[in-house]
Amino acid sequence: MTTEVKKGHPKGLFVLFATEMWERFNFYGMRALIPLFIIHALMISQEQSSIIYGGFLSLCYLTPMLGGFISDRFLGNRYCIILGGTLMAAGQFLLFTSASIFSSNLELARTILYVAFGVIIFGNGFFKPNISSMVGSLYPKAEKNKLDTAFTIFYLGINLGALLGQFICPFIGDHKPNGVQDPYVFKWGFLAAGMAMLIGTLTFFLLKNKYVVTPEGRPIGDLPSKNVHTDYAEGESQKAKFSPLALTMALLSFVALGNIFFFVVGQNVIYSIIYSSGLTLAGLILSDSSLTKVERQQIWVIYIVSFFIIFFWAAFEQAGTSLTFIASNQTDRHIFGWEMPSSMVQIFNGLFVVILAIPFSLLWDKLRKHGKEPISPVKQAFGLLFIAVSYFIIAHNVKDLGIHEMLAVKWLALLYFIMTLGELSLSPIGLSLVGKLAPKRFASLLFGVFFLSNASGYALAGTLGSILPPTSEQYINAEKENIDLSGILNGKVEASGKDLFKLLKIKSAKVNEELAKANNLEFTKILKDDKAELTPEQYTLIKDKKIITTGFPVFMGFTLHSLYEFFMVFVVMTGIASILLFSLTPLLKKMMHGIR
Repeated sequence: MTTEVKKGHPKGLFVLFATEMWERFNFYGMRALIPLFIIHALMISQEQSSIIYGGFLSLCYLTPMLGGFISDRFLGNRYCIILGGTLMAAGQFLLFTSASIFSSNLELARTILYVAFGVIIFGNGFFKPNISSMVGSLYPKAEKNKLDTAFTIFYLGINLGALLGQFICPFIGDHKPNGVQDPYVFKWGFLAAGMAMLIGTLTFFLLKNKYVVTPEGRPIGDLPSKNVHTDYAEGESQKAKFSPLALTMALLSFVALGNIFFFVVGQNVIYSIIYSSGLTLAGLILSDSSLTKVERQQIWVIYIVSFFIIFFWAAFEQAGTSLTFIASNQTDRHIFGWEMPSSMVQIFNGLFVVILAIPFSLLWDKLRKHGKEPISPVKQAFGLLFIAVSYFIIAHNVKDLGIHEMLAVKWLALLYFIMTLGELSLSPIGLSLVGKLAPKRFASLLFGVFFLSNASGYALAGTLGSILPPTSEQYINAEKENIDLSGILNGKVEASGKDLFKLLKIKSAKVNEELAKANNLEFTKILKDDKAELTPEQYTLIKDKKIITTGFPVFMGFTLHSLYEFFMVFVVMTGIASILLFSLTPLLKKMMHGIR
């Protein structure tokens, strides 16, 4: 039977659009506040904040693997989305609680933060792969060529929500009355994020039965037991077939890889779990005995593209770490006399996506009409190239920036504009590619694999964000205390115990108190005594544990002396990835078997 091709897009797309819009308001609004909340309210160091932030985001994109599996086997898309949305709203309300009590009970506030992160991580795992999978399911096989446009429209919803969240949450949750950071207002940003998530979940719950249906009127994303044979392509297996041996080997591989990443590569526990999970799951899916040769090759295309996407997100997600710290410490954020909160600078990305998403959608439609539309991997190679160009421009604008000079906010705006061109060329196209190539019995699970590339990228982003060289704030504060910080970092001056004591006092609001306590530094006590001196043991601990930085950060054997060298890391990384992906496109085109 031939499926009639309809003009336009199904109404269910706009229900999913609205649901995802409110979820992204929730997620990006919270994301804008988290790094500064951890530093200013919970008194954790900037370096540790980057690691925590990267670990949190990466775990958010690890759990879609679990959510995809549970959806494909047991609950279906619909129930997973409702469960995930409810959990994420609960997590935001826990963050609101943490931000409400930290001034009276810091330890409890930190504990609630980690509990909130756990709830949000699992909520996102149920929500994220399933709503993306449902977009692909809205279109019958005859209309799969609309998916690039559909996912670009869907991506507009994502970023409209991000734009609103990145404006409203920082506006009510991050301002500086009388020029002083007020830590008590973070809670209102988290509360707004939680309310947005509730709205999104209710929108889906109330409209799903009317609009999120097949052309014949059957519910999309219902319980797997209710799927019928017409949901699958002719000759396609309806159930994955994993042998006991394959499952056992997957478990052993996960353990072995985790140990290699932890003990040999030197990653922390969370990052080791993320990297080993991605590789293990990818191997497990390929072990399915029901896969045909064509299906196997198409899945390999998803894997190859996912690998290159890691480097895109590692650069892109500096928005929440190093770029936010630079916006806070060394950027003139005045716009027409108004000083933009540092956590709000990320809003340029959401703004540009909202402006450009429809033109990009129309561009793909026009190129397709004239038979000139590039295949998905080519678009994604250009996405990587755009992000390399964006970092090249910002690198050269900070190259000769003195410690008393500020970067104009317009350069960060330009950075986000070019990054957005890259994002629109890569991210929605990647979602579309999975929707086109994934066998239906693996649809949500392969979206989970795809999001694992995001998770790995975020983990790498956290690692790279933690090696940000000192910005002007550190140099200026040291200069006020007559400390030659540049000389200390370059190894030309040996830091005395008195110098380290002064640097500790400067950094007191941001130092990791738990690390100090664990090493018997009696940090709070010595800071209150202007005549106190560090013992030789304390001096050694401060240097060895890097509580105070006495040298420039090192990455892959290269010492990063400046912001210019730091940004050039991303230029080289994404530039090489772009070239390699583009060079592989003839092979990938053959493996896609006619699917663009």
